[in-house]
Amino acid sequence: MRRSNNTSLDTVVTDFILLGLPHPPKLRTLLFLVFFIIYVLTQLGNLLILLTVWADPKLHARPMYILLGVLSFLDMWLSSVIVPRIILNFTPVSKTISFGGCVAQLYFFHFLGSTQCFLYTLMAYDRYLAICQPLRYPVLMDGRFCTILVSGAWVAGSIHGSIEATLTFRLPYCGPNQVDYFFCDIPPVLRLACADTSVNELVTFVDIGVVATSCFMLILLSYANIVRAILKIRTADGRRRAFSTCGSHLTVVTVYYVPCIFIYLRAGSQSPLDGAVAVFYTVVTPLLNPLIYTLRNQDVKSALKRIAAGRGSVNEKQ
Repeated sequence: MRRSNNTSLDTVVTDFILLGLPHPPKLRTLLFLVFFIIYVLTQLGNLLILLTVWADPKLHARPMYILLGVLSFLDMWLSSVIVPRIILNFTPVSKTISFGGCVAQLYFFHFLGSTQCFLYTLMAYDRYLAICQPLRYPVLMDGRFCTILVSGAWVAGSIHGSIEATLTFRLPYCGPNQVDYFFCDIPPVLRLACADTSVNELVTFVDIGVVATSCFMLILLSYANIVRAILKIRTADGRRRAFSTCGSHLTVVTVYYVPCIFIYLRAGSQSPLDGAVAVFYTVVTPLLNPLIYTLRNQDVKSALKRIAAGRGSVNEKQ
């Protein structure tokens, strides 16, 4: 529970100041360049995956890669919601964000983040059907059903983001207005509220806990069945190929869920590690996803080679 007693409720906060990431002044230029390069590489890497899935007929006809393309799209937008504000923190530009801008940032962060959570679950389900029920897979997971599932994930994510934003900003904010964080997220913003926030903290814990835990348990259930099916494969090469199709997804799920659990499922925590962990899953994870899928996924690498060879042939003809 938190209640502010030091300021008058007559004062209404119209904007917030994002204090950003603590850093030595001497490293400001270096950090600006590091985050700027990360942002550019994130956008280019995910755009490359998106265009590859769209351009290659063998990929965009398979639900697994439709889901991968949606993941890349989400990563591009999630990075755009967070990283530009971090970059501005290393410049002389004002660190003020309007009240409406703070609401929008919190909403889109939780909307995109929860949609990504649902998408990882759909990707695990897709792998379960492909490996455990290969003969029925084309019928059970066709393009139409895949589109319905993805649409459901977007709608559910939007509802989740709306609930979190509404609950957070229904409270009065009468000062101070300095958010001790690098973006408008629920825990640091709630610390500025001039009212009891225990209900918000409980709802946030339950809401995010239910979403994250249920998705994670469904993923574990899918992979328990997948591992059991793979172990029944007689040839070592068959087992290796089956595991390789799941390795990329397991890697991105791990680097996504572990930081989220650390941040949101420890009620009332104000650990100094929170900022570093949040940077990892908001900044680094969207950069790693295209690298993981291009370096570990043979189908994506083959598609990139086909596209490059096709362009090379066109250039030679010209």
